[in-house]
Amino acid sequence: MAHYSGPRLRKVRALGVSLPGLTHKEPDKRKLPPGEAGSQHRRRRLSTYRMQLTEKQKIRFNYGLSEKQLRNYYEEAARHTGETGKIMLQLIERRLDNIVARSGFVSTIPAARQLVAHGHVTVNGRRVDIPSYLVGVGDVVSLREKSRDLKVVVDNIAQGRGIGVPAFLEVDPMNRKVFVKALPSREDIPLDVQERMVVEFYSK
Repeated sequence: MAHYSGPRLRKVRALGVSLPGLTHKEPDKRKLPPGEAGSQHRRRRLSTYRMQLTEKQKIRFNYGLSEKQLRNYYEEAARHTGETGKIMLQLIERRLDNIVARSGFVSTIPAARQLVAHGHVTVNGRRVDIPSYLVGVGDVVSLREKSRDLKVVVDNIAQGRGIGVPAFLEVDPMNRKVFVKALPSREDIPLDVQERMVVEFYSK
C-alpha cells in the first residue's frame, strides 16, 4: 500500500485525533467521521478488530508509512527484549524524515520527506536521501550548506511551526543541525495512540 497523499483533514476527522506528523489541522469534535450517520455512529459499538485497526492507522498516517513498512517495524520490534509497542514507536521516531520534521526545520513529516529525498540532508557529514534511514545516538543531522536558506526552512524556523522538539534531540537552528542525544522515550512521542492494540493486531 502506497503512502497516503489524499486530503489530510479527512484522515484526521476519520480517526478522531490529531496527527501532528501529517498536519497541524485538528479534528472538529462536533463533526462525525466522513460518511457516518450521526445516531448510527453514536450507537455502534466498535469491535476489538476495528479498534485495533484504528490505532494502527493512526501510526500509519501520522508517520506516512505504508502497511508493509509498519509491519516491518513491528516485526523488528518483536525481536527485541522489552515492550514491543514502545520499541516499535521508538524505531519509527528514529526515521530520518521524522528527525528532520521534529527539529523544526519544516512543519510536517511529508515536508521533511521531500527535503531528505531531494538530497538536502546529511548525517554525520554524509548526504542521505533515504527518508526511512534510522539515526542513532550521537548522530548529527544537518541541512547541506546550499540548502540552509531554502525558503520553506527559513520561514518555518521564523514562525516556530512544527511538531515540537523532543527531549532526545538538541537543535542548533542557526546552523541547521540536530544532535541525537538519546533514544526517544514514550513521553517524547506526541501521538495519541494505544500501541499495545497495534501489537495485538499484528500478533494474530
